[in-house]
Amino acid sequence: MTLPPETPRPETVPPGTPRAEYPRPDRDRSARWQNLNGAWDFAADGYEGPITVPFAWESRASGVRRTWLEHGTYRRTVTAPGDWAGARTVLSFGAVHHHAAVRIDGTLVGEHTGGYESFEFDVTHALAPGVPAVLEVEVTAPADKRAIAHGKQRSIPRDDYDGVSFTPTSGIWQTVWLEARGRTYAESVVLRGDSLTGIDVTVVLAGDAPAGTAVTAAADTGETITLTADADGVAKGRIDIADPVLWSPERPHLYRVEVRTGDGDAADRVAATTGLRRFEARGEELHLNGERIYLRGVLDQGYWPDTGLTAPDAAALLHDLELARGLGYNLVRKHLKFEEPLWLHEADRTGMLVWAEPACPSRFSPEAAAAFEAQLPAMVERDGNHPSIVIWGLYNEEWGLDWDIPGSAARTEAAVRAYDRLRELDATRPIVENSGWSHVRTDLLDWHYYEPHLGKWKDAVARLASGEQEDFPVRLGPDFVVDKSLYGDDAFPRVGVPVVNSEYGEGFTSLERTWHLRWETQELRRHDRFAGYVYTEFADVEHEAAGLLDADRRPKDWGGAVPADVNADTVLVLDLVPLAAGADVAAPAAAFSVDVHVSHHGPAAVSGTVQAAWVAAGAPLGTAVPAPDTVSDPVKADPFRLSPAVALAVPAVDGPARLLVWLADDEGRVLARAFLDAAEVEPPNRRGARPGEFADAPRPGLA
Repeated sequence: MTLPPETPRPETVPPGTPRAEYPRPDRDRSARWQNLNGAWDFAADGYEGPITVPFAWESRASGVRRTWLEHGTYRRTVTAPGDWAGARTVLSFGAVHHHAAVRIDGTLVGEHTGGYESFEFDVTHALAPGVPAVLEVEVTAPADKRAIAHGKQRSIPRDDYDGVSFTPTSGIWQTVWLEARGRTYAESVVLRGDSLTGIDVTVVLAGDAPAGTAVTAAADTGETITLTADADGVAKGRIDIADPVLWSPERPHLYRVEVRTGDGDAADRVAATTGLRRFEARGEELHLNGERIYLRGVLDQGYWPDTGLTAPDAAALLHDLELARGLGYNLVRKHLKFEEPLWLHEADRTGMLVWAEPACPSRFSPEAAAAFEAQLPAMVERDGNHPSIVIWGLYNEEWGLDWDIPGSAARTEAAVRAYDRLRELDATRPIVENSGWSHVRTDLLDWHYYEPHLGKWKDAVARLASGEQEDFPVRLGPDFVVDKSLYGDDAFPRVGVPVVNSEYGEGFTSLERTWHLRWETQELRRHDRFAGYVYTEFADVEHEAAGLLDADRRPKDWGGAVPADVNADTVLVLDLVPLAAGADVAAPAAAFSVDVHVSHHGPAAVSGTVQAAWVAAGAPLGTAVPAPDTVSDPVKADPFRLSPAVALAVPAVDGPARLLVWLADDEGRVLARAFLDAAEVEPPNRRGARPGEFADAPRPGLA
């Protein structure tokens, strides 16, 4: 039996090895590799003993569980397989935070700075096949992280956003492995399929004789091209695909391209994957392969309780994508973290869109800005082949820019320079230079807005959609609220750029959070100008309990809501502001009417009638619906256009109940679902509610 490329060869991975899988299925060399995860010797201030790689030394899984260590040294004996004689040996690291000095038998073989990037060293000269050697990795991880890219890792002194920061992830935190390669080998393989008719190939060679070497690139469809590297060892060409199949969430077709240099035992082979797809902004719309698309995203921080930024195992890592899809999302915004290639490859394979972004520093200086920009080539080189990545992010909420783009020419220049640098590296994807507000040069106008009062949310969202309002309040600290503008530059165009809400959500309990999810999302769907949204967030992280799932990825109390209904292609938009979680409306003693719209983002129009029925309070939304108590006039929803309102006559009900509301087509199929909880509601001053909690909320049946 031939093992698939993603499956590690048993002889290369000892039993019980953590994270035993080959880490790069998107750039496959698993025929000759050796996993170096597992037990290493470790020494740091106040600690000497074993550590389990690839888990950060702060994590329980590492066996060390020490926070604020700033220096540690890893050691283990390694032996490259004897049958690698004649090949070149490359030592690869998925990620090490923050600075790594790597030695073999005491000789320095390389250094790397940057806690999220993958890196490698050719160690052929230092590691003879079949001969044991001592591998040492000396790591420096500053407690004061403010001037380095660290994202949500906590710093001492603390960041200004410490309240949303988490336990650091220091040291080796992704897989370490050896690979055998040809004497002249492909150090980098860049594939781009945005032409939709073929794959543009760029191969950068290293090793014995890069200049002038012949390179063969063969697609799994049979098309093959032969290239010759130039004086710099770079070979470029194009594989035209005779019958192209485009990549999309509905049909995530991947092409596998084998790149080969040399012949016989000295040959180098690597198989990389990509897809034919084009993602672009057209005015205020987003298009995938020429067809309009609406982003329904969720923010994912990529943390686990016992392992920090490292997934505990491959199954857990990949299952997150299945869970996000089950919640109704078509995009994951991976927040302030280069996620593992294994996860990105699964997104490619299963059709999940990805918004990818680097970690930020937290304080501005020219050195911090330069360190932030230094990550970008590695990000694009490692991850740019993935068709799932449709958006590149850069800074987040002016972190590392001191929340002062509008007031500082130097900080504005840093944001623009980062955008320009990333555009030089990759011209095939939209870029967001500063997610949240204060935009100066961006391909998407995204905004982050948290508002606990749904009446105020509804009004602000409408005014932002119309352009009447350009700013909104942002709580930067417990007693520090400022108005932040979408625009950091008066010259930024007010129309013509797609508008996306990329962070929203509210509530103290899981029940409240899902209530806000229902009603806030419907207001975003009400306005056709918006090109998508990203809910915060996928899963809880430490003290931040904002997830739809808990930290162990278990569903929370959603109060009867079904997130997949909230995030569906077709949803219902109800013209009311609800009262409170569990009590959307006061139980109506008399019949009342509510207007209902349909928001539909499928390729063709849908039509039907809105129907409703009272059921017992708290009754779950099953796949079947009861006989309707009321039916609206027919309604039709064109793609990406909110339908006209239809009036739904709702009968009175005696006491607390749940009103199921659904859109059914002419054949009785349910196309969209929502509900209203009716309860006996006391006045706010008798219930101890927060001031203004129920202001302007409708009470059906009352004048």
